[in-house]
Amino acid sequence: MTKALQEVLPTVLALTTAERAELAAELLASLDNEPEADVESAWAAEIERRAQRVRSGQAAGRPWIEVFSDLDRVRG
Repeated sequence: MTKALQEVLPTVLALTTAERAELAAELLASLDNEPEADVESAWAAEIERRAQRVRSGQAAGRPWIEVFSDLDRVRG
């Protein structure tokens, strides 16, 4: 454990549960990297492809109640 961590840990552990949870969430979020540009563009292209299929009539949506019923049946 680094000296900096040894110095800050007692203060952090003295926080309330809610404060520690908030800090933990912020720390975890800080570990996430920015999405790569090619991933963002790939998602944008996929969304456009799917939207185009719906607009052209090649794909159709389903009523939510049908989807929900299928999920219920699968879950048992």
